Amino acid sequence: MGEILLATLNARYIHASVGLRYLFANLGELQQIAEIVEFEVSQSAREIAEALLDRKPRIVGFGVYIWNTVRTREVISLLKKVRPEVVVVLGGPEVSYEYESQPIVALADYLVTGEADLAFAELCRVVLRDAKPSEKVIHAALPQVKELELPYRYYSAEDIANRVVYVEASRGCPFTCEFCLSSIDLPVRQFETEQIVKEIQQLYDRGARTFKFIDRTFNLNVRVSTAILLFFLERMQPGLFVHFEMVPDRFPHQLREVVRRFPPGALQLEIGVQTLNPDVSVNISRRQDVPKLLDNLTFLRRETSAYLHVDLIVGLPGEDLQSFGTGFDTLIALDPQEIQVGILKRLRGTPIVRHDEAYQMKYSDDPPYEVLCTNSMSFSELQRAGRFARYWDLVGNSGNFARTRALLLEGGGSPFWAFMDFSDWLFSKVGRRAAISLRSLAELVFEYLTQQRSLPPNTVGGLLADDYLRGGRKDLPTVLKRCAPEVILPRPISSVKLKRQRRVVTDDGGAIP
Repeated sequence: MGEILLATLNARYIHASVGLRYLFANLGELQQIAEIVEFEVSQSAREIAEALLDRKPRIVGFGVYIWNTVRTREVISLLKKVRPEVVVVLGGPEVSYEYESQPIVALADYLVTGEADLAFAELCRVVLRDAKPSEKVIHAALPQVKELELPYRYYSAEDIANRVVYVEASRGCPFTCEFCLSSIDLPVRQFETEQIVKEIQQLYDRGARTFKFIDRTFNLNVRVSTAILLFFLERMQPGLFVHFEMVPDRFPHQLREVVRRFPPGALQLEIGVQTLNPDVSVNISRRQDVPKLLDNLTFLRRETSAYLHVDLIVGLPGEDLQSFGTGFDTLIALDPQEIQVGILKRLRGTPIVRHDEAYQMKYSDDPPYEVLCTNSMSFSELQRAGRFARYWDLVGNSGNFARTRALLLEGGGSPFWAFMDFSDWLFSKVGRRAAISLRSLAELVFEYLTQQRSLPPNTVGGLLADDYLRGGRKDLPTVLKRCAPEVILPRPISSVKLKRQRRVVTDDGGAIP
């Protein structure tokens, strides 16, 4: 029973909070009376409040993010009604900026803004002495990374066996993209490479095989990124999976050569392209060498086995739907495994708000604060784009339609507008973005391709059936059985843990043709 509870509501169970583990690692002598308690945002506020109060805490610290702020506020409201003497402390990106008017902050006793690794411990020491800090809002001084105790030993055996292990080799970002909180997270601070490698080795020795680095610009320091990549290469075995977020226009020769050596299914690179319109890049203060970016993506797709997750944003100031579609088509031609289409969000504290008047930017007041309209995109167009993004994720990115996807992108010359036609049709049929079963979606894709696109049923049915059975499913829709009586049997799945990556890697480790 911890007197200090470190709590957060994760988006899903698979996500283990590295932020809470940093706080715990830096509590010093207070660790013996502290406990990490993680929940999922899908749990009810009452269940969460009950689990917290059963531990009889004096202090509860909550990590608050864009995805959990509403449910966390509900939990705090219950805590304060039932046990008002419990001291509630908030921290995290959602409450570090523009906090004055936030209801969740009004409910709490204290707020620590910024990187609270050290400041939270100091606050707890004061509170536990029954002293009352003079200010409710505590602005944490930016810690030097050499001052920090690293958190990785506090991943449990259960975490290592069942969840993604989050690691970082640096903090901060040198870029000033106005939609991103990292644009105000300066300067870049690099952990000692030898120290990070030692910590990763200990995790590896304990059985960790899925590592996700949360550095915003992992390849900014090529010496460090190369050393860490080589570390994993030297320990490569089936089931090892590592993820890095890379600057798209920075892949010098030595880094290329290391990336080239990774086997299929072992390396995922998240590449933040965001926009390919140079005028829009200027608007949002994004420095990007587009020719070099495209050359690097071409190299990565053609000459490496890296799984590429490429990001684009809809609704940036100055970009209309036609311009976005042109960028999407450019990326489709390079054939990354995933193109993540995101709708612009007005994150608290980001300087994107300076465009509100000139570009008539309007945002939702509720999380995740998505843009509603601009002078380049109407509300209706952004609604269409939102549906496109969701359906593209279900069909284009999920790996469930790895072979059929190509058929949906044909017709009319523009893959973007071809899939937009499918998106509009699908919404007209189901009237919603979510709660569409895979079986129903497969039947709808078949109906669209055979009736709206007039493609041969046997061709469509054969590809769809093969896609459907690839992950081991056996409930093949009847319409696909009729069209593909000699369907390929399910393949053995690869050793890759993450589902999407596994669906597009064949049993011999190669990519699906």
